[in-house]
Amino acid sequence: MSNHHRRAPRRAVRSAAATLTALALGGCGLVSGSAMSDDVSPGSTAGYPGRPLSGAQLTVTSKEFTEQIVLGQIMGLVFEAAGASVIDKTSIQGSIGAREAVKSGTADATYEYTGTGWITYLGHAKPIVDPQAQWKAVRDEDLKNGIVWLPQSKLNNTYALALNAANQKKLGVRDLSDVARLSKKDPGSVTLCVENEFAARNDGLPGMARAYGMNVPSGNVRKMTGGVIYTETAKGGTCALGEVFTTDGRIKAMGLHVLADDKHFFPNYNAAPAVNAKTLKKYPAIPEVLAPITKALDNTVAQQLNRKVDVDGEDPHQVALDWLVQEGFVKEG
Repeated sequence: MSNHHRRAPRRAVRSAAATLTALALGGCGLVSGSAMSDDVSPGSTAGYPGRPLSGAQLTVTSKEFTEQIVLGQIMGLVFEAAGASVIDKTSIQGSIGAREAVKSGTADATYEYTGTGWITYLGHAKPIVDPQAQWKAVRDEDLKNGIVWLPQSKLNNTYALALNAANQKKLGVRDLSDVARLSKKDPGSVTLCVENEFAARNDGLPGMARAYGMNVPSGNVRKMTGGVIYTETAKGGTCALGEVFTTDGRIKAMGLHVLADDKHFFPNYNAAPAVNAKTLKKYPAIPEVLAPITKALDNTVAQQLNRKVDVDGEDPHQVALDWLVQEGFVKEG
């Protein structure tokens, strides 16, 4: 899984740079952290001259699931390369803890998701369909909370339905409208493996079924934990279709095909840097330092990085560093 705000956490994956216990005190995101100590400098594609964050003391944070930890490590490494001293407070349990850390100034910045900002933090019931409009609305409204959202990435960690190659060929479905048509024609063929939460949420199965006019009998819906869904969907026997998250590394690793959400029902969860406003005022080079990184992040990159941690068992800090070096954003030594 690569959750934003709504899934049971996956096993705690901790980077070597953040081995200290992360205790959220009183829900305020006050956590122990450790100093990052990488010998890195700006690479050829960093896009800025010199080390514009020299002398800065910055704390990065993240939620506790793989994608978030990797994004937190990326942010910290980029700040280090630009000259900052960085404290690693990644892997805070739950969205609210990481959010409060940035809001209160206990942490300076994180990568956050626009849909989480709009729905979970700002309390709106309906997502905005256009991703750029969604980001802009969050950015404008969150300013009053002392949080500045920098431009978003193409990385969109949202819900989707997926199936294996054999079932895709057999059922002939490419998008969710195809599934809806099939559910009316041959209801028995549309079997779903989903998490309990997805089965009950308005931005999950009930809402999706309404939006697309799907006729899925409750007997065709099997509920299970996230990790099992990927395995069962790959096997294709228990269920033809499984609920997945679009940036999960197991999609590609298990040869699953993601169906297009052709009516744009699911909210956009684009990752964007969320920075404490006072921090930004003090260190105005932050947007320039993060811009090329954010621009390079998309679902393909996220799937590759998440896979290295979740499938190959690599360390999130090392995965982040390897990617930044490979892309020329930082250099070692």
